[in-house]
This record gives sequence, structure tokens and C-alpha cells, in this order.
Amino acid sequence: MRFSGKTGPANAITDVPGVEIGQTTLIHGDGSPHVGAPAVRTGVTIVLPRGRSGVLQPVKAGVHALNGNGEMTGTHWIEEAGIFRGPIGVTNTHSVGVVHHALVRWLSRVDGDRGAYPWLMPVVAETCDAVLNDMDGLHVEESHVFEAIAAAAPGAVAEGNVGGGTGMVCYGFKGGTGTASRVVNVAGQDYRVGVLVQANMGIRPWLNVLGVPVGELMPSSSSRQGEPAAREQGSIIVIVGTDAPLLSSQLKRLARRAALGVGRTGTPGGDGSGDIMLAFTTHADQAPGALGVCRTEYLAQHTLDPLFLGVVQAVEESILNALIAAQTMVGRNNTRVEALDHSMLIDLMRRHGRIADTR
Repeated sequence: MRFSGKTGPANAITDVPGVEIGQTTLIHGDGSPHVGAPAVRTGVTIVLPRGRSGVLQPVKAGVHALNGNGEMTGTHWIEEAGIFRGPIGVTNTHSVGVVHHALVRWLSRVDGDRGAYPWLMPVVAETCDAVLNDMDGLHVEESHVFEAIAAAAPGAVAEGNVGGGTGMVCYGFKGGTGTASRVVNVAGQDYRVGVLVQANMGIRPWLNVLGVPVGELMPSSSSRQGEPAAREQGSIIVIVGTDAPLLSSQLKRLARRAALGVGRTGTPGGDGSGDIMLAFTTHADQAPGALGVCRTEYLAQHTLDPLFLGVVQAVEESILNALIAAQTMVGRNNTRVEALDHSMLIDLMRRHGRIADTR
């Protein structure tokens, strides 16, 4: 099974030069409903757009909400100024506060001399892992955020049941963290587009893989309590990074196209789903001159189609990568969510001509 487009060497958001990813995964407790044995199936994922060495340098950014039943802090300032600085945190819904708190503490230590008005506005996003995780237990702590930052690195990125995606469910299967990248050519110059998703959206009948209605064709093998949800109550966070020289308004356009990549996998963005996208560029503007004038480079609007396509392709693949990497998990109240059956998926894709039959 092959997705279209040219991937970077790691096929990850870290193919964008400078981007580093760190994750802390929390899995303990047996899932029994009795007091004293909470099922902890959660964590935190940290994205450093310029790595630890460049964490204080702002990046231009744009945001888009396909459906707003979710949270991503700092987006009002991104909409207003078109920039943010510092790490991006992705975790579960009830841990947004502690991750935000931890990022403020970490940034204040890194940049202690911020003048008389030392404000910080970290970006923290969430999806809900309450199906498998004791989310009310507030098990993510500041130390877990610091661990994820300390672990942040370029190169390969772990996917599936890791980081903030540890306890997530996607299209009725075990979901989680996924990533992919594309190398695109604009006016003779190669640029990287990388995507990281925390995939927790959709219901089983909607799942579509490269045009094949997998969710309808694959029988349910999940032993979640009751039948699969009749309506969508999950979410997805999409982080897009690129090294292309873009304006904040153009990055907002990239963030909008990320929603098309999500839609390719089947979800219409249900009322209960928080589908929020952020796009940033690591391309640096020149430092302000003596008169405070900044100079920037950006691609002409009519040249952006390869970037748009690269984003759509990478988002679509990131979601499937999360599903393929995820493993069956038993969590809160002994709820069991099965992983996507690889052999059944391959068989379906072969029967529909998406994989060459070499048997």
C-alpha cells in the first residue's frame, strides 16, 4: 500500500530541519473499576519547532478549526499576530492546564530576563482519552512535560500508543500519535512539509483508506462496552511544519488544507469532534533593523499548490500511520479497543487494487 507523494527520510514531521519531538507515555493500572487501581493510559507529546536551541525564536503560524469542540491555547494571539514561540504541547483534555503550567515554568527558566512584563502564552492542544484513560485522575504532571522536552530529538518519531496519543481511539480502532512528511518542489526549490497528528476521531463506518470503505467492510472486533458510538465524540489535532518561506496568512491556508487530509480518511468533522489544525514555518525572517523594520521572504500565492497537496497527503498518511502503529489496549473499566487488523486491511486493499497482488 503506497500513498502518493515523495516522503522525507524519516517520513515524519522531523524531516523539517530543526523540528524535534519528545514524548512521555504513561501506562499503568489494570483497568479494574474498583477504587485504587485506576487505568492510566495517557501522556504528553512536545513539538519544538526550532529545537531546544531555538526555542525562544518566534515562528510564523496560522490556525484553522474544522470543528471547534476542542481546545488549543494561544490561538487568539496566533490569529492576531501570526506568530508564537516555545514548544507545542499535545495531551488529553483534562491535562491542558498542567501542561500549560509546565511549559510556562520551563520557558521562564530558559528565558528568565523578559523585562518588566514577562508574559508567556504557550500552545497546548488536546483530544479526549476518557474511553481508555482515567482522565479525571489528572495523571499527567509537570515532571512528565519536562521529561518529554528533555527527550525531544530529530529523526524517527514513535507512533501509535505513545505520548499524548497513548489512550486515543480512532474510527473505533486503537488510534494515537501519527506522523508523515512530503518533499515538494516549488519553482525549482525543494521544501519539506511535515505533519504530526493526535488521531482520536471518527466512528467505524466512516473509515476510508485510499478510497476503500474499510470501516464498512471490516467487521467490528472491538469489545468496548456496548456497540460502537452512533455519533462522533472524538477529536484530532494536526500540527503542520514546513521550511518554506510563507506569510502567516499563507500558513493559515495550509492549516485549512490539513482538514482536507483529515476528510480523506472519512470523517465529516462531527458535531462532537474537536478538529483543530496549526501550521508553522521554520523559515526565519531577518532581524529588525535600527528603525524596527523587518524584512521577510515569501512564496507567491500562485505557487502554493504543491505545498497544499503535500499537506493533504501527509495528513492522510499520518492518520493511517497512527492506526497501523497502534496496538490493542485494555483500559478504564476493562474496556478493550482493538487495533486495526493488518492482515485484513492488506487483504481489503489488495482486493480493491490498492496493493499489487504478487501471490
